[in-house]
Amino acid sequence: MSFAGDRLTRAWYHGAWWLWLLRPLELLFRLLAATRRGLYQLGLLPVYRPPVPVIVIGNITVGGTGKTPVVIALVEALQEQGIRVGVVSRGYGASGLRRPHRVGADSTATQCGDEPLLIQGRTGCPCVAAPDRPAAVRALLLAAPVDLIVSDDGLQHYALARDMEIALLDADRGTGNGFCLPAGPLREPAGRLQTVDFVLYRGSEDPESGVRYQPDCLVNLVSGERRPASPSSLGSDVRAVAGIGQPEQFFATLESLGFHIERHAFADHHSYTAEDFAGLIGQPIIMTEKDAVKCLAIAGEDAWYLGINALLPGPVLAAAAALADS
Repeated sequence: MSFAGDRLTRAWYHGAWWLWLLRPLELLFRLLAATRRGLYQLGLLPVYRPPVPVIVIGNITVGGTGKTPVVIALVEALQEQGIRVGVVSRGYGASGLRRPHRVGADSTATQCGDEPLLIQGRTGCPCVAAPDRPAAVRALLLAAPVDLIVSDDGLQHYALARDMEIALLDADRGTGNGFCLPAGPLREPAGRLQTVDFVLYRGSEDPESGVRYQPDCLVNLVSGERRPASPSSLGSDVRAVAGIGQPEQFFATLESLGFHIERHAFADHHSYTAEDFAGLIGQPIIMTEKDAVKCLAIAGEDAWYLGINALLPGPVLAAAAALADS
């Protein structure tokens, strides 16, 4: 993240008097957001309703809230019940992605984005990336038979009808100062949370609304070797690499596992090059799984990613399964 972007984020969540100077722009943003949503609700803008149920997992704040692990956990839970699930995603970070891209074993993050690549690799489900969500859904339905579609992000993409909405918030950050962009981190007013089916809080222990992220194991990027997520596997001193919305949470996870880390934070969806790793030789590297899908050929033989599993509340899983059966 740039210095200006980092400063703005800190201001949103920790307070700064000068944000009040942005309130006129914030009020304009609120008006435009409400008008846009109202046009869809009134049928004045077209809405595509697929022949199968759609679950949208998204957020109302700017920045990462852990959506992708939640998408993976939900897909895997439904697959275990024999439900055929497909996923659509915007494909953020892809170069010039205009037409729907069916994600497969030969796809790259440049073609479809890192999140779709990770989701398809972890779950094996049919996955299509496209900025136009209705177009992505149509392409998915033509490519594979599915009982239910999960949209990774897209809470504000009202051109796609949905049967369930799940909004994610960080338990510590919440909605920040409560203002919309640019005076605050909200893409829509906080009242939007009253209209979704579930609000889940990353890092909360609440059995009804909390989402916990459980470290799994370390996986080598080159060999695929799996080791316990412990300093006994690699040694205690490692270089930690993260290009996600909130890299400090990943770094804190590694420290909680007992590692002594040297932090290397990049912007969310960073496009890695070999130069990014040129100065990291000499100690093991641990990165996020989302970063790893972009670094398989450039990070070196001593690069590992930390697998993470999201633990979802039972009511969410039950509601999603019931929707597929309806």
